[in-house]
Amino acid sequence: MSIDMSDRVAVERRLWDEIERHQIGMLGVVGRLAHHTQPMTAFVEREGEEIWFFTRSDSDLAQHVGAGHKAMFVFQQRDVQACICGQLTLQHDQGRIDKYWNAVVAAWYPQGKADPKLTLLRMACEDADVWISQGGPVRFAWEIAVANATHHTPHLSGRANLQFH
Repeated sequence: MSIDMSDRVAVERRLWDEIERHQIGMLGVVGRLAHHTQPMTAFVEREGEEIWFFTRSDSDLAQHVGAGHKAMFVFQQRDVQACICGQLTLQHDQGRIDKYWNAVVAAWYPQGKADPKLTLLRMACEDADVWISQGGPVRFAWEIAVANATHHTPHLSGRANLQFH
């Protein structure tokens, strides 16, 4: 699926579509030397340009976030890669817990929605770098062949920077 990388609306729509479809990415707090990113399931709210994550209040990530901290969510699928930055805060929001609760989430919380340590992380997205590959496997093979024959780099993807809010 070809996309004009200068079309901000199209790039943003593709980014949110892919995150909603696949949900899993790596989340980490910026500036924490001893802290690594970790896999998290993302729940996108396009209207507010927010991503929500379930966590436990006693998790390393929740402890590092505290009252709020800059964070990065790295998302990678075959044709779309992105690094989204924003402000991450702890938010116990029962309405969103009810909205996003599903069998996969429930597996991590044996006490269910009543688990006293169940909480959410809210990422208010500020900006993102997004790469979208174009053309699929045939185009990939062609671009690699041309690049090797001409000693130039392949033209396989485009990059866009999105600013939110």
